[in-house]
Amino acid sequence: MIVIILTIPGTGELRIQHLLIDVNGTISLDGEPLEGVAERLAQLREQVTVELVSADSRGRLGLTAQAFGVGSHRLEADRPEAEQKAARCQALGAGSVAAIGNGANDAGMVQAAALGIAVLGPEGLSTRTLQAADLMVPSILAALDLLLYPQRLSSTLES
Repeated sequence: MIVIILTIPGTGELRIQHLLIDVNGTISLDGEPLEGVAERLAQLREQVTVELVSADSRGRLGLTAQAFGVGSHRLEADRPEAEQKAARCQALGAGSVAAIGNGANDAGMVQAAALGIAVLGPEGLSTRTLQAADLMVPSILAALDLLLYPQRLSSTLES
């Protein structure tokens, strides 16, 4: 089993097996992947299962996931996105999921995950997602780096 183990003083151990990431506004801007994301995802997919989740409003989810060498989960158009994202997190086993997002529809996913990270990216950050997250970071690269170097999380999450 591939896993990232996070030891959090006062809290215990988190065993992250899945990384669930919103696409629009989190890893891409105007439909184009942000620089530096591909390299970090290449490293992370050696440690965890990485999946992109999106309503695919730009029609690029499949191509983006393929370019990054990761999985994808397309949301259904006739159901609320926020509920579907939270449900996807639960389906993966929320206790072993790290979720990253920035939009209001990411709040449930971020809250349900064992580790929820809110990203203040070029499109901003919803206050709902900020309040639901375990921590907020200034960019997707900072979020991915925290998972690549998990010892950086211990003082931030220490209870």
